Amino acid sequence: MKIREKIRTKGKMAENVRSEDVLGQKWDRCVSDTVIKFASGLGLGIVFSVVFFRRRPWPVAFGAGVGIGMGYANCQHDFQSPYVQHGQKIKVAEGEKCKK
Repeated sequence: MKIREKIRTKGKMAENVRSEDVLGQKWDRCVSDTVIKFASGLGLGIVFSVVFFRRRPWPVAFGAGVGIGMGYANCQHDFQSPYVQHGQKIKVAEGEKCKK
């Protein structure tokens, strides 16, 4: 039995999308985000190690750890909030207004 859900795109309801595909997109986004943050932290750690700390190894490890931690936190947030639309603007209908 496959669970299907509808994804809203540009104000219209899209065709049915399998939940496995949605989960796969989240994993792909998490892995790529974590790799980018890890590489950025590692690069900044190397630069700081060479320029400011006389080639000590701890800034490199610290930068890599911060990058992995940020990637992990973003992945955790992405999996715990399933209804976030990434990279899309959601328009509010004219009759609906935000209530404070």
